[in-house]
Amino acid sequence: MAATLEIKYFNSFWLKKMKKVTEVVNTTGKVDESGAIGDESITLEDANAKIAVGQKISWSSGVNAKTNFVYSVDGVTIYLTTPLDAILTAGTTLTFGPLSDFTYIPAAYAEAEVENEDWHIEEARIRGGYNNTTVDFGVKAYIVDEVVKQQHLANSMIYSGIFNSRTGVNRTNEFSVGVDITKAVDPANGSIQKLYAEDTNLIIFQEGKVSQALIDKNAIYSAEGSPVTTSSAQVIGQIQAYGGNYGISTNPESFAMYGYRKYFTDRTKNAVLRLSQDGITEISAYGMLDYFRDNLSSVGNSGFVVGGWDMHNKQYILSMHLPSKGKYETLAFDEDTKGWVSRYTYKPEVIKSLRNETFTFKEGNVWRHYTNSVYRGSFYGVVSNSNILFVFNPTVSGCKTFNTINYEGTNGWQVSNLITDTDRAVNIAYSTQVNTLANLETQISINNFKKKENKYFANIVNNTAAGAGDVVFGQSISGIKGYYANVSMLINNSIFGAPSSRNELFAVSLGYVESSY
Repeated sequence: MAATLEIKYFNSFWLKKMKKVTEVVNTTGKVDESGAIGDESITLEDANAKIAVGQKISWSSGVNAKTNFVYSVDGVTIYLTTPLDAILTAGTTLTFGPLSDFTYIPAAYAEAEVENEDWHIEEARIRGGYNNTTVDFGVKAYIVDEVVKQQHLANSMIYSGIFNSRTGVNRTNEFSVGVDITKAVDPANGSIQKLYAEDTNLIIFQEGKVSQALIDKNAIYSAEGSPVTTSSAQVIGQIQAYGGNYGISTNPESFAMYGYRKYFTDRTKNAVLRLSQDGITEISAYGMLDYFRDNLSSVGNSGFVVGGWDMHNKQYILSMHLPSKGKYETLAFDEDTKGWVSRYTYKPEVIKSLRNETFTFKEGNVWRHYTNSVYRGSFYGVVSNSNILFVFNPTVSGCKTFNTINYEGTNGWQVSNLITDTDRAVNIAYSTQVNTLANLETQISINNFKKKENKYFANIVNNTAAGAGDVVFGQSISGIKGYYANVSMLINNSIFGAPSSRNELFAVSLGYVESSY
């Protein structure tokens, strides 16, 4: 900090270096046996404590906490800005905090006669005399900045000197004030959350906008409005915004890239986005608009969104941590199908890929995926079942009775849940699981899938409770009524999830007849 004092010489400036202030650290001390001297000073037992004028000091007097500021320091004796309101007993612990009050620093240090150590005197005229010869003008402290605070420019960029490992040039610690080394974007779009360099361009992700800046070149527009790119000494050139009012919000951890495709989320707009050579595309609109609207809006400031590229499956993995709902959601987007193809049971903290391998970080550990030699569906040492949900709605306007369920695929699939839209309690079919015996065709009497001509089928057994006016209900009823049916099928990976085998499901269908209520 610099301070300007009024002195008897003309054209003279005193610059305060405040060496002791810069060495101040938070420390503690104790009152010595003599206690407080007088009514406005304290003597410490610790003579090595680094105390400075203007430093905050606090102690406990009875049940009340007291706070004051150091006015001056004389050895181990500390003088306060105001008198003490009580005589401190020996052994009272004093806590010295950061420098908080600059009011008494010049006067206090002048009284302590430490000018030579803490002040730098600069004269503009020889001997400081009136109308004496003026010395060569150098850097002068003509302006005193009264606000001693750092500035945080969240929408600006600054760059240093060059770094060249081949020639040994390293100027990354040089920030020349004589060169234009800053570049700012529109503050109306929020702070800069992420920078990504691609070829000779710099992609800037703000909270509400995505832009592209030219590197080591600039664009001059012709009379027809066409850009003409030219070489330039400017490090960060012209900034051009991508179309669409999308940004990365405050979740730069959702960013992932593969080739020329960049994926990220804008939770303030409940959108998952892809930036490619054709601009920004909202991929959350591919059949998942309601899902992301409900979940991204629940992330909040205490949650976060983790994104990463799965090099093994060539998919974008997105994991939303939702503390307000007490859960998480992890799912994958596939470019080939242009849709969200799978949901996962693991909750990663970071997702990365390296040389055709996919890694995630969890509680300080690194996990490599697709390498479990015992079970499929195993994440972080926990084996989970694989589930698929189907929605059946044939003849949309007609009421139906669903009687049977059939599927084509490998052995091991079972129906865990079957619910229709009827206004009764809940209609759930008995769980049905494939029987692994060879004579499945003869096991018609039990509620298992039966194998017939390399297909599996089973009757839907009603498991509902009696409703108002019902005479026959439950297992005495054939099938379940409804306009549509939700069917959940799963495979138990602890039994059928060996990596040497693949559990496939080619087709699932329901047998039904037209009916009425």
